[in-house]
Amino acid sequence: MAHLFMGHPLYSDQRWNHLKVGVNGVDPRFKLGGTKRKAERWVSLESSLQVGTPGFLENPLYAHDEDEDDVQAHITTNEADLGQDHSISPFYTQCYLSVLDNPASHWQLPGLFNIPFGHKKMKRTVSMPETSAGNSSLLDGVNVTIHRSSSSNSFPKLRFRDHIWTYTQRYLAAEAIENGILENRPVENEGNVDGMHLVQLLISCAEAVACRDKAHATTLLAELRANALVFGSSFQRVASCFMQGLTDRLALVQPLGAVGLAIPATSLNVVASEKKEEALHLVYEVCPHIQFGHFVANFTILEAFEGESFVHVVDLGMTLGLPHGHQWRALIESLANHPGQALRLLRITAVGPCVNRFHIIGDELEAYAQELGIKMEISFVESSLETLKPEDIKTYENEVLVVNSILQLHCVVKESRGALNSVLQIIHELSPKVLVLVEQDSSHNGPFFLGRFMEALHYYSAIFDALDAMLPKYDTRRAKIEQFYFAEEIKNIVSCEGPNRVERHERVDQWRRRMSRAGFQATPVKLMAQAKQWLAKLEICEGYTIVEEKGSLVLGWKSKPIVAASCWKC
Repeated sequence: MAHLFMGHPLYSDQRWNHLKVGVNGVDPRFKLGGTKRKAERWVSLESSLQVGTPGFLENPLYAHDEDEDDVQAHITTNEADLGQDHSISPFYTQCYLSVLDNPASHWQLPGLFNIPFGHKKMKRTVSMPETSAGNSSLLDGVNVTIHRSSSSNSFPKLRFRDHIWTYTQRYLAAEAIENGILENRPVENEGNVDGMHLVQLLISCAEAVACRDKAHATTLLAELRANALVFGSSFQRVASCFMQGLTDRLALVQPLGAVGLAIPATSLNVVASEKKEEALHLVYEVCPHIQFGHFVANFTILEAFEGESFVHVVDLGMTLGLPHGHQWRALIESLANHPGQALRLLRITAVGPCVNRFHIIGDELEAYAQELGIKMEISFVESSLETLKPEDIKTYENEVLVVNSILQLHCVVKESRGALNSVLQIIHELSPKVLVLVEQDSSHNGPFFLGRFMEALHYYSAIFDALDAMLPKYDTRRAKIEQFYFAEEIKNIVSCEGPNRVERHERVDQWRRRMSRAGFQATPVKLMAQAKQWLAKLEICEGYTIVEEKGSLVLGWKSKPIVAASCWKC
């Protein structure tokens, strides 16, 4: 299958770069690697990850229809080789737990601090007497000339002092390049590995895993483990998460010709729920993804409750179980400050399995509403979305109902639409005035593993690049967000199949088709101006964008969609 990548631009460009090394003496990737800005580096990486590259989608393993129900015949072969969900890899987690627990501790990572910062490592080139003199390169606008001796019978025989002069010039040229890199990039990228090379390693490894070639996949994973650093560049960090997912998937795959499924190995390093909760809280504080969903949902709910006395919100998942009920605190404040509001009772019904946590959040919200003069009642339904029943949610005739779903419904999407249709049917029977749907805007539920892998690699590369711009390199908050939150999503997408794969994100167009089939009608979200003002007030960093797409609002990073919010009515 490797021959399918021979025509891919990644492969061709790198071969050409290797050929040029023998001519110019210095790999042009490394001459430019230290001076590119983050935005340029991201554009280069983004272009390399485009699944739509000509010739790439010609491979049937990478192409997929957005509606997986139309390709059921192709799924069983790919998913029959995997067992239960043990997506936590023993690699990295144990190594960095102590570091992440104690941010103030003095620690060192193997291979990262062998050379003190600011130390100039001398680089010397290999003697190349057959090359011509006067080859030059450009580094940040400064011409650095590397003089090489010329070997020919027509020239006088070189003396020892000539060799000394040649090597001196090469050393000075290499030192000039080193100085230029250090001046333009104060924090050098330890474990300097070309991003293109990591992309090729990941794709080749995913191919080997998909083909159940354990020997080749193991070799590639060893190389990835050495180069994909948890505290490296943004792409090194995201590569480390995908490496863990590929490791877990490979452990569950039987070699070709084997019968049955491999027995899943017991995970030695299970991430504690406290770590996940802490990472979720950090994601809410640092990243605008969840806050964006809360902003759109609350604005829509306030419009639906305009002039109403009895209002009811059904919250699927109780806004991810975030402590203190951030979304509903903001809604209560808005209702209390709204002039002329005739509100007499606000009811909230929380649906989910974590009822104990919901009770704590509910008690805080009731006390907060009482302080602001809002009469409020909270009820709880201890049930997953798949086991939810119509009679579990109690409604009254004279109340206005709104359903709120923040990053929840994608977990109910399965190979067949039965589970999701059941939930949507229950919601439809409640006749809500509006259903607010906020989901990750990416195609991570295709029927073919390699297609999902490439989509996820492109999507999470954008997220890690945003984190790279928002937080310092060695900030433990960033490591916790990446390793305990986004890495768990990545590993579930990459390593799990069947019921164990719950991170089944889909694009807003696919959700539009699903909701239409269930009898819902799209309601345009007309909050573009307000959303842009909200984003500007956050003052997170430049690079985040909000665009309107067919009535939905989409939050993205440098034109890459991240989260989409849409509204629906019966």
